[in-house]
Amino acid sequence: MTDAKPILVDSHCHLDFPDFADELPQVIARAHHAGVARMVTICTRLRNEPAVRAIAETYPSVFYAAGTHPMSAAEEPLATLAELVAFAQHPKMVGIGETGLDYHYSAASADVQKTSLRIHIQAAQETGLPLIIHARDADDDVAQILAEGLARAPYTCVMHCFSSGPALAAAALDMGFYLSMSGITAFPKSSDLREIFKTAPVERILLETDSPYLAPPPHRGRRNEPAYTAFTAAKGAEVFGLPPAEFAAQTTANFNRLFTKAALT
Repeated sequence: MTDAKPILVDSHCHLDFPDFADELPQVIARAHHAGVARMVTICTRLRNEPAVRAIAETYPSVFYAAGTHPMSAAEEPLATLAELVAFAQHPKMVGIGETGLDYHYSAASADVQKTSLRIHIQAAQETGLPLIIHARDADDDVAQILAEGLARAPYTCVMHCFSSGPALAAAALDMGFYLSMSGITAFPKSSDLREIFKTAPVERILLETDSPYLAPPPHRGRRNEPAYTAFTAAKGAEVFGLPPAEFAAQTTANFNRLFTKAALT
């Protein structure tokens, strides 16, 4: 008999953010104690790539992805295909993004966001690494651009921190992509979102924190951290009607299938 915790993965966090600067070793240790065996920390501005890469190089359980966040697309130099492909040669660089479209805060930069997204899609196609998509108030355009890219060449993709509507969920799943559960899924008022997840194959679900944002209950309103993946996993098991250990194993297997460079062997 063992009381070992299920192996979990936080597929999307931001460990380079100032929120963690004073206690990053402790944050990662707490994640391990909670059963989180791997974390993918996300670079949202390419000028920060060296610092994000350094975190992944320092901690064996941490990997990283790099891209230009859509809310930063108008403020940052446009990413090039060549530099994204070059970053991808690093053994711990495992994903392209986050990229995508955000019209909630940044609708004025829609055109440059679309250009940036298309470049990131090309990088995912060129490297074979999964694309990491942020979508907010832009469901139709996101679905259209992702489908246009897929018509040109195959690539894999995860809809990070999925909280959009059922149409984008269905479109993403039809394209063979993955949906990622964040702490939003565990919010009491997120019943509609939980219903959307119920319609998805459990083989296409990932877990994430998006920390330091979106802490799930019982930590809502405070800083999020990778250890809290366990709370979202518990709610996800409830949504899919699975024992917690089975849901954890399934989502970890899903991560291994999508993020092959970070797969636990």
